[in-house]
Amino acid sequence: MTAPIWTRDEIDSPCVQICVIHPQERICTGCLRSIDEITRWSKMSPEDRRAVMAELPDRAPRLRKRRGGRAARIQDS
Repeated sequence: MTAPIWTRDEIDSPCVQICVIHPQERICTGCLRSIDEITRWSKMSPEDRRAVMAELPDRAPRLRKRRGGRAARIQDS
């Protein structure tokens, strides 16, 4: 008989290992958390983690705005 695997009952990190902070928005382009949220994550209560997780979907559009590239150059011509 094998022993059951011990697990912790906590909110998993939203980290996707794409750790790049957007220079204007100041959030990670991978997980959408702020630097403060990333550094405090392991010390946050489950309620605080749930609150952050609930906010993440609303942050995604902040990074989808295209601010340059070929389409912007063509419009400016």
